[in-house]
Amino acid sequence: MRRSTTRLLLTCAAIGVAGGIVFILEGLVSGTIAAVAPFLYGATLGVYFLPGAIAIALLRLPGVGLLTATLAGVVVSPFTSISFRAIGAAALIGLLQELPFAATLYRRRPVWLLYVGAVLAGVVLGFVVYFAFAVAALATWAQVLAWVASIGSPVIFTAIGHAVADGVRRTGVARGLSAAPEAVRPGGTR
Repeated sequence: MRRSTTRLLLTCAAIGVAGGIVFILEGLVSGTIAAVAPFLYGATLGVYFLPGAIAIALLRLPGVGLLTATLAGVVVSPFTSISFRAIGAAALIGLLQELPFAATLYRRRPVWLLYVGAVLAGVVLGFVVYFAFAVAALATWAQVLAWVASIGSPVIFTAIGHAVADGVRRTGVARGLSAAPEAVRPGGTR
């Protein structure tokens, strides 16, 4: 991150801590879902996209998604059964969210790239759920639902994160922290 001011780092930390608290609450729900309907477990994983999506959409700077997601993983690690591996899992999600922007060398930051990261990560999570919960042994409808949940949930939570970032931006509290949004081209596209 080229502009690592104290204010920027504290903003990432605040988003990460809030995200970590949400992760703790998600952990209470996901265990039940894994036991009762394992093919729906992917639907619970979308919550891990909130901190990174908020940071990327709000701050629009390289590395903020990865940093924020990793900090959220640090917060949740003492409260989860996977302990410190939660930090790596959260960092991986933050990295997957950053990849589409990194592919453009952070020169372009259109909103749709945020969703490309969500879909990319959703596919990766889909494979994890598919093999971890032996989804192949389930009925076809359950297999389809597992993939839809695993890919759709990150997109939905990315949209929620994007909406939160827009709301925070409108308040003006992040003024001076973020990179300038891309200019809107003729025709209304970014």
